[in-house]
Amino acid sequence: MGKSKKPLKAVLQSQQSRLKLKQKASQAAQTAQLMSKKHGGAKGKPRLDAGNVKGKRKEVPLPRRPTIPFRATDRILLIGEGNFSFARALVRGAPAELEHLPPKNVTATAYDTEQECYGKYPEAEDIVRELRAGGTEVFFGIDATQLGKVAAFKGKKWDKIVWNFPHAGKGLTDQDRNILSNQLLILGFLGSAADFLVNGPVPEIFSSKKRKRPDDDDGPDEEDLDTDMEDDNIAQPVTYRGTILITLRNVVPYTQWDVPRLAKNPPPPASGSAPKNPPYVLLRSFHFQRSTWKGYEHRMTKGERAHRTGKTGEGGEDRTWQFCLKD
Repeated sequence: MGKSKKPLKAVLQSQQSRLKLKQKASQAAQTAQLMSKKHGGAKGKPRLDAGNVKGKRKEVPLPRRPTIPFRATDRILLIGEGNFSFARALVRGAPAELEHLPPKNVTATAYDTEQECYGKYPEAEDIVRELRAGGTEVFFGIDATQLGKVAAFKGKKWDKIVWNFPHAGKGLTDQDRNILSNQLLILGFLGSAADFLVNGPVPEIFSSKKRKRPDDDDGPDEEDLDTDMEDDNIAQPVTYRGTILITLRNVVPYTQWDVPRLAKNPPPPASGSAPKNPPYVLLRSFHFQRSTWKGYEHRMTKGERAHRTGKTGEGGEDRTWQFCLKD
């Protein structure tokens, strides 16, 4: 894709079309599988389940252990914080693994100005006051696609750069245009954040049971790199390469942004003078459990949606994708 001469918009729209075809094929396969189960599977063989097998009880799956993608020594930059409740959860109500994370190691930012933020989220004022009193830096008016222009960030590097539920917030009713605007936002963020990631070897968070795909493939499927049972709090004396974590609802239309592909194979810039986006490697994806972060509330970006009346997609789950820069 890096050698394509197509305009950026055309590349992204072509990518959208391919993804839609892939999703339709997947849905058709799932429907066929469900129909097969409904009719009892193989002809002449009754279905066996807990209800008709004498003496056997249906197994109840164990709850997932939450993935904690941080270490207590990490320096963490939070992007697009909204009401700053995740920042507070990270430094005040985090799981035991992060008990000794210094609040000064966390930098929290919002795109809104301070006045706009408090107008949308009245509770944010008390949260920000608490964060600052504890030593956490808080910045307003920070554009995730222009981090290099933030004077306070000059010379800084972070182990983790986190954006939970990014959204362009343009309120476009045309779904394709909406997807495109958010893809451009993600690309801008990935390009902007690259210079602020700590240098080092690739983090050792691959599971030995996960299969690798060929280098010329589109990249690992999220399911292949699902590491819900792993975290970063195993002793790691090495300073590993900084990573980016992006969390989204794992349902349409968010899946149509195709974030893993954008990160691995960024399309060429819209103009010849613009810098090329660096390619990333998808390390893993995992279920983001909101309940893990005490007091965290995901808030939408616009109008009434910011006041707890918006929805982020029906069904599915919240999912985090973790990337590092490719060598």
